[in-house]
Amino acid sequence: MIVVCWSRRCERPREIVWIVKSRWARAALSHRICTGLSQRQLGKLVGELAGPWVAGEEGRLQARRGRSRQREAGAGPPRELVFTDRVIATLVILRFQLPHAALAVFYGVGRSTITRAVGEVRPLLAARGFAVPGSDLRLRTLADVFAYAAVEGVTLRIDGTEVRVRRPRACRPGRRAFVSGKMRQNTKKATVITDADGRTLWTGAFRPGRQHDQTALKTEGICDLFERFSSVNAMVDAGYRGLAKQFPDQVEAPPLKPGKNASTEDLAAWEETRKRQSSERICVEHANAEHKQWRSLQRWIGRREYYDQTHQAIAGLVSDRAVTR
Repeated sequence: MIVVCWSRRCERPREIVWIVKSRWARAALSHRICTGLSQRQLGKLVGELAGPWVAGEEGRLQARRGRSRQREAGAGPPRELVFTDRVIATLVILRFQLPHAALAVFYGVGRSTITRAVGEVRPLLAARGFAVPGSDLRLRTLADVFAYAAVEGVTLRIDGTEVRVRRPRACRPGRRAFVSGKMRQNTKKATVITDADGRTLWTGAFRPGRQHDQTALKTEGICDLFERFSSVNAMVDAGYRGLAKQFPDQVEAPPLKPGKNASTEDLAAWEETRKRQSSERICVEHANAEHKQWRSLQRWIGRREYYDQTHQAIAGLVSDRAVTR
């Protein structure tokens, strides 16, 4: 709704005021195009996050008061933004990376209210973990993924991805650590693990762009997990060739290209093996592309310290949709 305030001395409008009711904004922004989730998935997500959010708010208020609550829950002035609207606003920002002030106009609140809502909901989304088909189980750590793969007989697909981030300010220590040797840009890297159907099982090992993909994964303790779960197999690209040499019976990497003097038969066999391995591993590339349908993972323009939570939150939401395929 638009309200036009007219001046008494002239016929030109003096001021234009936007009035948007919260229920209108909720009806428009809760559409699947805006949130990336169906109405059923959105309702289930709100119900799942409501309990942890209320518990966190009660803990924060009790820490500020220094004592337990003396009035019943719900007393006091009403909130400017109810919890459902906080979840919807966070999803819209994750999907389109809109300025917080733009959503504040839709809901008729201040910019700081939207920023505070995103800061409350985003950690809850990141802590949910990743869904698996046919079960309510959620995987949260790399050890959970290996235990699940060992029980279900899943061959893991492992790949790294990187997203451009803001360059650190000049004269700050570690400024060059984010410069990627591949993209020649300031990036942050993440490791993605999927199953044979391209369903995301885990996203983590967030490191500055200068660090190698294999180094980032080894620092997460994947070598110890391969030793503990000897029945787990994985498929990787050429960037993890060292991991394949260390665990030749469990990790499969693309074959090395024959030398210049190789015969035609050797080249044909190498090409066939390479294509087979690539076609079986390509599903993890599709999962990365599905993550980057969300604008925040195409290029992150926010603070770098919030990127890890954002990536995990989006990957968890994508995994919810992937298990229904």
